[in-house]
Amino acid sequence: MRGMLGFLILFLLSKQPMHGQELADEIAKRKGEKPSPGTIYPAIKTLREMGFISAEEKEGKTIVYTLTQRGKNALKIAKRRFVRTFLGVLP
Repeated sequence: MRGMLGFLILFLLSKQPMHGQELADEIAKRKGEKPSPGTIYPAIKTLREMGFISAEEKEGKTIVYTLTQRGKNALKIAKRRFVRTFLGVLP
């Protein structure tokens, strides 16, 4: 799950802003496995440090994450690489 986690977070945030628990729940729906806080929050922190996502505090302590333009560009590149890598593998 780790290798795809950053990609999944960027993909989900491209659909709408979300907080950490929403991201974990959506990943669980799609992968069948919910990432632990010790897995998802370090990934979110790394994506923030890279400038791919931004954070805004809402309703007290809830932090909502949004995809930045840099994150949109990174997601576009990651999608192309994914397709190139796996297109020939699929029957």
